[in-house]
Amino acid sequence: MAAPFLLPQIHIANASCSILVLLALFVTTSMSSDIFLDWNVSYDFNVKPVSTDQPVIMINDMFPGPLINASTNDIVHVNVFNYLDEPLLFTWNGIEQRLNSWQDGVSGTNCPIQPSKNWTYVFPIKDQIGTFSYFPSINFLKAAGGFGPIRVNNLPFISAPFPKPEAEFDLLIGDWYNSSYKDIRSKLNISDVISPNWMLINGKGPYLNPVSKSYETLNVTQGKTYLLRISNVGTFWSFNFRIQNHDMVLVETEGSYVNQLTLKSLDVHVGQSYSVLVTANQDSSAEYYMVASPKLLRDTTNPSSLVGVAILHYDNSTIKPNGPLPKGPDPFDLEFSINQAKSIRWNLSTGAARPNPQGTFNVTNVTIVETFILKASMAKINHSSSPRYAVNNVSYLTPDTPLKLADFLVNGSGVYVLDAFPINTSNTNAVSGVFVASAIYKGWTEIVIKNTLDTIDSWHLDGYSFFVVGMGEGEWRAESRSSYNLYDPVARSTVQVFPGGWSALYVYPDNPGMWNLRSQNLNNWFLGEELYVRVYDPDPNPAKEKSPPQNLLRCGKFQPPSPAPSVAPTPSPSSNANTPHTPRSLFAIITTAICFFFIGLH
Repeated sequence: MAAPFLLPQIHIANASCSILVLLALFVTTSMSSDIFLDWNVSYDFNVKPVSTDQPVIMINDMFPGPLINASTNDIVHVNVFNYLDEPLLFTWNGIEQRLNSWQDGVSGTNCPIQPSKNWTYVFPIKDQIGTFSYFPSINFLKAAGGFGPIRVNNLPFISAPFPKPEAEFDLLIGDWYNSSYKDIRSKLNISDVISPNWMLINGKGPYLNPVSKSYETLNVTQGKTYLLRISNVGTFWSFNFRIQNHDMVLVETEGSYVNQLTLKSLDVHVGQSYSVLVTANQDSSAEYYMVASPKLLRDTTNPSSLVGVAILHYDNSTIKPNGPLPKGPDPFDLEFSINQAKSIRWNLSTGAARPNPQGTFNVTNVTIVETFILKASMAKINHSSSPRYAVNNVSYLTPDTPLKLADFLVNGSGVYVLDAFPINTSNTNAVSGVFVASAIYKGWTEIVIKNTLDTIDSWHLDGYSFFVVGMGEGEWRAESRSSYNLYDPVARSTVQVFPGGWSALYVYPDNPGMWNLRSQNLNNWFLGEELYVRVYDPDPNPAKEKSPPQNLLRCGKFQPPSPAPSVAPTPSPSSNANTPHTPRSLFAIITTAICFFFIGLH
């Protein structure tokens, strides 16, 4: 009876080896490289993208900032040296910070980096791929720059659902003010909202505009296909992007592969990111316009400061582009915009960050346990003449102490009161307050966002990708649920909400932490259109939520015991290249080699 347990040594060796190989593969697939970056953040008054005197926020003397080029499960270390004259935080737009809202970089999670100080963010890009961006999150600083691209590449053994492109280009497109962000910021508290008056492409002004110091050019070779990673890094305007005589094939948005769509033009709203394939299949002796024109604004077919224009340059071209800019859809045609948004569907069959299909996790048969109905509006608090933005008639008031810090140290006491404001009706009177709502841990939640404003709003949830199940014009009602797409809604982290309309989201709150739910439109965000969602798991196991980092900053009610040490200035690195340590996959290789050596001994 004991015979089955008397295995030959070679079988034991093979079994041991199998375990080691599985361990190696686990390490390979679950952990990758560490990427170390030093960022010197400073003002530059000489860049003058639109030939006006204004401070531009540079990172390592670059505007836009350097690329973070990572792969799934890499761990990114960003040591930020603040050489501005005011506090600074960066947020990583669309990076989910799994179990780790300590690294989210917004006012509710982090104490700011004070002038002449530094702080290091450390965050894994867990189970994600795709196109994202980063930017300063406080003090209206984004209006001065400091933004840049994030690429999260597939692991080598997971193929993208399209052939490898010849090259990839980051296109950071966004509106721009022609004066100092400090001047705009000071006016926001006393007057009506001011809209930007330029559109920049990769920090450069429009082609042929006499005020532009330079314009952006992408160099291509006839017959080759390229991946363009497009992000709206602006503060106010949604835009429509198009390339003269060239189609675009939409393949990805904010970490989700989509059913491929061939498009003449693409709407991109504030904070959103897309990847498109473009094949250089036109006359190679010519150059072609690339255009980004604002939505809900007339007279955008002729060159103006608010129409971003760049050039697609074939490597043998000799003919400059001429004639009118390529015409896009009517900027006031919301039906076009809504239909395009609804046509962007999740690719259910392809793998992304993991080999199994994206559609393995879907919303077809989920049970909603809680509904948030959030109405964005303008408000006047206590009859003040100063404009404010509000959610459910609550304009967010930023406390001196980060919510996450207070939550950890004193369960929020003295900083915020959990669920003090309604999440599915509006407060009777407009008030300012610290709006923190609780979400049920691992309980499917519906979020309906209503836009009573006359502009396109754009909403983002940190810590998550949500499923965009519906959107429309007019008033949302319970009957609107019958129009939801519950088969293949796209998963993303930023959604547009059209004027007088609504958008509906499904989210699964399985990522404990304190998460910012906000308007991406900077004026709205700065003036109070945000709240925080607390997702709490009572299990103290650090595998459920990470403990505070060792370099945790304290501020507000919890001042550090002694002043933080000053940081000696460091020169800007000569290169912005990522400098990863030895990949952890080396462990897998070594383990496998030992394993086969072990077999050989037997």
